Amino acid sequence: MNTILIKLFATALTLSQVTTHPESVRTSFDAAKDGPEVVRILREGCAHMRKAFDIEDINLDELISTAMEDPSAVAGPGAPKLLHGLDINELNTSYKQFCKGESPQNSPFDAAEVIAFYNKAATDLPSAEALRDIKLPGASIILDQSGKPFSETFEANGRRLVVPIESVPPLVRKAFIAAEDKRFESHHGIDERGVIRAFIGNLASPGRPAGGSTITQQVVKNLSVGDDVTYERKIREMIVASRLERILGKPQILGLYLNGIYLGRGAYGLEMAARNYFGKSVGALTLPEAALLAGMPKGPNFYSPDKYPDRARERRAYVLSRLKEEGAITEAEMADAVKADLGLKPVETARRDSGLYAVEYLNREARTFAGLDSLTASSFTVRSTLNAGLQRAVEGALQDGLANYERGTGRQTFAGPELNLADSVRRIQAAIPAPEASPQAAPTVTGAEAKAAGTSPAAASPAAPKPASAKKIAAAQPKAPAQKPVWLRALESARPVLYDVHWPLAVVLESGRGAVKVGLADGRIATLDPGIARGKLALYDVVRVKLREGRGALRAEIRVRPSVQGAALVMENRTGRILAMAGGFSYPASQLNRVTQAVRQPGSTLKPLTYLAALNAGLQPNTLVMDSAVTLPPIGGIGASWSPKNYDGGGSGPTTLRRGLEFSKNLVTARLLQGGIAEKAPASLQRVCDIALEAQIYAACEPYYPFVLGAQPVRMLDLAGFYAAVANEGARPAPYALESIEQNGRSVYAHAAREPVRIGSADRVAFYQLKTMLQGVTQHGTAAALSRFSSSLAGKTGTSEDENDAWFAGFTNEITVVVWVGYDNAAGTRRTLGRGQTGGHVSVPIAGAILQAAWANGVPRTPLAPPSPEARRFLVDRTVDARSGQVGAGGFVEHFRSTGDGRVADTQYRLVPRETLYAMRPDSEDGDVAFGGSEDGADTNGDYAGTMPRERGGDFLDPFGERRPSAPRRRQAEGEGDGYRPWPGTTRSPFGDDEPAARPRRRDPDYLFGDEPRY
Repeated sequence: MNTILIKLFATALTLSQVTTHPESVRTSFDAAKDGPEVVRILREGCAHMRKAFDIEDINLDELISTAMEDPSAVAGPGAPKLLHGLDINELNTSYKQFCKGESPQNSPFDAAEVIAFYNKAATDLPSAEALRDIKLPGASIILDQSGKPFSETFEANGRRLVVPIESVPPLVRKAFIAAEDKRFESHHGIDERGVIRAFIGNLASPGRPAGGSTITQQVVKNLSVGDDVTYERKIREMIVASRLERILGKPQILGLYLNGIYLGRGAYGLEMAARNYFGKSVGALTLPEAALLAGMPKGPNFYSPDKYPDRARERRAYVLSRLKEEGAITEAEMADAVKADLGLKPVETARRDSGLYAVEYLNREARTFAGLDSLTASSFTVRSTLNAGLQRAVEGALQDGLANYERGTGRQTFAGPELNLADSVRRIQAAIPAPEASPQAAPTVTGAEAKAAGTSPAAASPAAPKPASAKKIAAAQPKAPAQKPVWLRALESARPVLYDVHWPLAVVLESGRGAVKVGLADGRIATLDPGIARGKLALYDVVRVKLREGRGALRAEIRVRPSVQGAALVMENRTGRILAMAGGFSYPASQLNRVTQAVRQPGSTLKPLTYLAALNAGLQPNTLVMDSAVTLPPIGGIGASWSPKNYDGGGSGPTTLRRGLEFSKNLVTARLLQGGIAEKAPASLQRVCDIALEAQIYAACEPYYPFVLGAQPVRMLDLAGFYAAVANEGARPAPYALESIEQNGRSVYAHAAREPVRIGSADRVAFYQLKTMLQGVTQHGTAAALSRFSSSLAGKTGTSEDENDAWFAGFTNEITVVVWVGYDNAAGTRRTLGRGQTGGHVSVPIAGAILQAAWANGVPRTPLAPPSPEARRFLVDRTVDARSGQVGAGGFVEHFRSTGDGRVADTQYRLVPRETLYAMRPDSEDGDVAFGGSEDGADTNGDYAGTMPRERGGDFLDPFGERRPSAPRRRQAEGEGDGYRPWPGTTRSPFGDDEPAARPRRRDPDYLFGDEPRY
């Protein structure tokens, strides 16, 4: 039996069952026993069809014979692919056998083969009940902190806003029914007349096959069985559609249809389409607007009002004529609507180029706090804490900073263009002189549509044997914008891979060894310095650039995707609201959110914990600590002793507590464990750990001395909470980004406002003293590149062992900013940032750009707040000498802890007795060598005057300019008598830091004291 005939009979068997006995459709037959039963069902079905057509006074025999008048034409090359190989005479014989009661001797029918095909097609049918209970995926709208739309989140093919059918006006419903399924209210899921008409039409007019599907069938196709153009799918579709009609009412089925269909402009569902095309909800659609949308399911691309406005008007006119025929509108209403302008709003695609890490974090919070499966499971309105302008600026600052680091260190590599438009350009060029060609196969245009549009059916149908006149074809040809070059049209339709990278795209128009001509998205032409890509660019390559606008020709510099990674976070101190979050260079390139999902060694950004514990134990900021070699005993008598090193491997002698933090001294930090916090080092370590646990930086601390130098990995979000607590004098906020979720006006979740939780392990006085010391870091310490902002900013740099991680964590009165830069090292090999690439060099410039963006986007810039009234009672301000810490000997104002009655405990010599200082013999020619140089090479012997002045001397790094080539000396190589163990689970030593490089020591040949070390 002919293969095509088998499939046609199996489809006819399905159609016969669902139209005659929909309540008892069999999905399996016995090939050996049920042959007569199949013949009976087919004959019964044919009788039903004839009766259905008799109702319309149509002679089905005449329709069939007309379609078969020229079998050679039907079976020829122009026949539909589904009918290739079909013998029309066999089809005619079969029709007479089952529909006219004849018993031909040469019948081609074989029941066993038909049953085998049918049984296979009907196996494992989807459940109609699943459609009854289906929850359509939707697009959730993300609002920023001001309530303005910021972004959308949705699954592939799921950008929709689900609305109940009751929200759709009756006239809009009628428009879709009139256009797609005029017998929707009366059939039971399958319109047998539509199926037969489609079949006969496919025989008579070879071309794209018409399906004759009802709205119910389209629901099943779109949401259940798929859209394969096969007989198997058609069989499955009809059975499931018949069952769906028995468990759902017509309004519910229509609701599934209107919420599920694709209508162009990236919109699924009627509500999203109404907003995209007309900027309004479905309930506010006018008659012409409703008719335009109702005409689009047949071919959203073919009838696109953006690309083919004339086609869209013709299709709209057809829908209006159908509404008139159904009595839904009057002749006058139809005439007015036909003449109405299309009324389209500008295309507004979903904002998916910013905040992708933040939106994914919102999705996680929705699952955790609101109990939702996903924000894309339905349509929600999500109010976030994000500052839209700041979010975009933070992403840009991080992307620029990472690229600048690789370019400045010579690590930049060019792996090829982001994409190439050559194929797209060729397609556009080929389409320009040719008659109009649809991007998709053209839907069949009915005679009624053509009549409504004022053309003949032959001219209107793309499948008509006689083509329309050249004049009409030219009139319908889409008009390209005036003088818009082909490369620009190709760029406009391109989909860049890194769609959240904020560097402009440029198309190579002229390539060569020298300068390259590129075209920009705004149509301008620029001269590109290809840099590392010199000689590697081809025509129509698309690359990222940095524009240099000024006098003369527009110039551009190439930007390439870096291999180094980074992350940045901006959070409100009092509330914990996350204002901006960048979890990596680009979300499409890597979905790992390094703000919330990764832990890295924080280096010196964790040192403030130890200084806080020391201040809380009673030490004052002017307390002297020896910056010299120290060895701490094993904890509990187990393991080896610990002998840390400074970044430069040396020491600078007696140093005040303040300057030990400002210049990030490892040895000073370690010595604080030896009597500065508690009498014994293990007890001091435990107190530091207690603060870390209460501050929720860690869930557990290892009893391990290197912990105080930032050896235990930390999550950026948790570190930010601690720095916000320092800004708040010990009150730690709970970070969050999700304010509320609504669905159809109903509240699903609302964040409960919570006051920051006070960290009881240290008091307000200790926190305020620490804040002023961290302000010194930004004035003249390792973050002196931010000295221009230091009146409003405090913070700390951090660098882990061998420059694996570079950090900056800081705060103003209002916000906390944390930046991390490093390599993911996912391959198991540890790639460092390189010699001298510390937090002060790499992360501080990014933080500076973020701070300026925050102040430009509504965050106030205010001087750092004085102590709170509670802390002020126990603080006394006295002038000190900044270098020695001597009270009354200088002009620097220090903040001392008092007993509340003005008495101040003098702790300057508690850890370094006076006699120890007297025993030292300083070299007067060397000046004061108690304080070494900073990480950035700044001289630290400048004078202090007034409260927290900028230190003079040295050429500080400008965060927005070029970094000086000088770099700190590499620390002692691992294993050269360091005397410390690596952090558990790592292979490198954890004591890298932002230590300043020591000044070169002069040697006097007449020095009388031999070779004893000089401090």
